[in-house]
Amino acid sequence: MNKAAGGKKKKQNGGDSIAAYDLIMDAIVTQKLAPSQKVSENILTEMFDISRTTARNIMEQLTAQQFLVSISPRVTRVAPLTLLDVKQNFAMRKMLQPNLFAMAAAHVDYDELVKLNDAISHKGPISGDDAALALLKANKRFNVFIAQQVKYPLLIHWVKQLEDTTMRIYWLYVQMKRVMPFTWEHQRELLEAVKSDHATEIREQTHKILSLCEERVLDAIFLHDQLYTQDLRVPPAP
Repeated sequence: MNKAAGGKKKKQNGGDSIAAYDLIMDAIVTQKLAPSQKVSENILTEMFDISRTTARNIMEQLTAQQFLVSISPRVTRVAPLTLLDVKQNFAMRKMLQPNLFAMAAAHVDYDELVKLNDAISHKGPISGDDAALALLKANKRFNVFIAQQVKYPLLIHWVKQLEDTTMRIYWLYVQMKRVMPFTWEHQRELLEAVKSDHATEIREQTHKILSLCEERVLDAIFLHDQLYTQDLRVPPAP
């Protein structure tokens, strides 16, 4: 638990609730709050040095978004992460993202898109959890930015939720392989298609990236003998 030297820190609340939410979501992504782990107001208060009111509100929000699961009035757990969840996440993104990119191409600020894409790029193995999380967040910002250009609020909300689950999935892959499941070349081809505003090519490139990512993620999971009914967790270090 986080304690200041010589006493307790001031609990986060009010304007800090967004920052607290991000910290807890990061913990779910990085499995500091592991799949199916029990959580409570007390646990979150102690773990993240936030007020009980903030903890309660965030638990309600994460439960509504299905990142926490209420088992009973007294028991709440981190939502499981299973092989079925991985497959469903890719299936939904394959339905949404090709069309989103095609629809957004005519409206997107291409220079801004290039900057967001540059933030995802990395050379060599990803070293350290902080670097891995930063890249996953950059990838989320890239995809949410595309959705925002379409200007459908409900769709943007869905994309954000899908991308948070995507971060949970890609975290596993990065921990096992120390790289993202797609390459700079894949992204460059997609950006070139967006710049040309050629809808068919955009859809094909987006679907190609997602299919390759799905294949690589599933292969990595199978190599670690994960089962359909198991929570997918970061494998132990060799």
